[in-house]
Amino acid sequence: MSAETEELYSLLVPLSEDRLIVPRACVAEVVRYSKTANKEGAEEWMMGTINWNGRSLPVISFEGAIGKSVPVMTGRTRVVVFYANTGQLKTGFFGVLTQGFPQLVRVNREVLKLEAKDGWPEQAPILCRVRMINEYPIIPDLEKIEAMIAKEFLQA
Repeated sequence: MSAETEELYSLLVPLSEDRLIVPRACVAEVVRYSKTANKEGAEEWMMGTINWNGRSLPVISFEGAIGKSVPVMTGRTRVVVFYANTGQLKTGFFGVLTQGFPQLVRVNREVLKLEAKDGWPEQAPILCRVRMINEYPIIPDLEKIEAMIAKEFLQA
């Protein structure tokens, strides 16, 4: 196997106090944040929906989903639009708030090492934290995020 096939284009997604790292192929688009239509009675991390390409796109705060405070929206706030792959969301997509524009990086086994698998609430949509040179990004559990969003939309 060549070195090129062992590299993965990924995005470092800035949060208020952390970063996520996700494969580039999981992301459909990054869009400017617009005010969400809130769902009454939803969890605090469920920000509501925005109109995206004629669809009602559910948007969450990752920080809120892991039990931290939902960050304040600023002019730098963006929505990373992820493909929904489990079939639980009718829209086929969901959004995660970010505090800036994601950075494209190439990763391989030499630069990406497992740092921690625990230390978060049991329900947190996190697979693990990794070490990438001088960064310590979190790998989110995108399937769990989809399930959390689907559950919110089924309630009320």
